[in-house]
Amino acid sequence: MIKSLTMRQALSLIKDGELHLIDVREMNEYAGGHIPGAINLPLSQLAARFEDLSKDKTYYIICQSGIRSERACSFLENQGYDVINIQDGIKAWQGSLI
Repeated sequence: MIKSLTMRQALSLIKDGELHLIDVREMNEYAGGHIPGAINLPLSQLAARFEDLSKDKTYYIICQSGIRSERACSFLENQGYDVINIQDGIKAWQGSLI
């Protein structure tokens, strides 16, 4: 079962920079605005690049609305990674995007 948080629940962790946030939107979406501190690992590249991630960390996965991030979490969880889906995505973010 995929662990998840709402944006409201994740907000303080994100603002404090206390988590490893991965944005799985495509590069052009990420470039158009993303949460400060988020790294971009597009869902379309995840299968080829997931081994760059450490299994010693917990990753918080985000996309626009929570659908792609849920798919990414399912894939990564099956590979043995500790992941948490931010289920309502960037559309629920109330801070500035960079």
